[in-house]
Amino acid sequence: MAHKMTKDEWQRFLSAGTRTGKLATVRDDGGPHIAPVWFLMDGDELVFNTGEETVKGRNLARDGRMALCVDDDRPPFSFVVVHGTAEISSDLTEVRHWAARIAARYMGEERAEEYGARNGVPGELVVRVRIDKVIALAAVAD
Repeated sequence: MAHKMTKDEWQRFLSAGTRTGKLATVRDDGGPHIAPVWFLMDGDELVFNTGEETVKGRNLARDGRMALCVDDDRPPFSFVVVHGTAEISSDLTEVRHWAARIAARYMGEERAEEYGARNGVPGELVVRVRIDKVIALAAVAD
């Protein structure tokens, strides 16, 4: 039977494997924008990188409200939706650090520094999300 995840459960779910998040931001006309992102949990916060000239980067600079959906598309199906407020940094040391850590998760440790160097350049950002609300259900189809 479907059940609401505890905080420990949804944090483990978000940290497991290489699931891609679907990030929703607010366009300047008020409409939604959705884009895939690689991310990590850092304690109680969520962290990802983006470019300052991307739609999501521009949206978050103007309006930090966001939501991120992460799902397991295999039966019995589970998902977590995180709502929060983004804080953006262009500090290159921080951007490179997080780009490498995120790359280690998705591409493996052996390629982490390569991606850190590629993505830790001027014009790239690190986004840290203060989580305000979580909707998390496990075993939806049970």
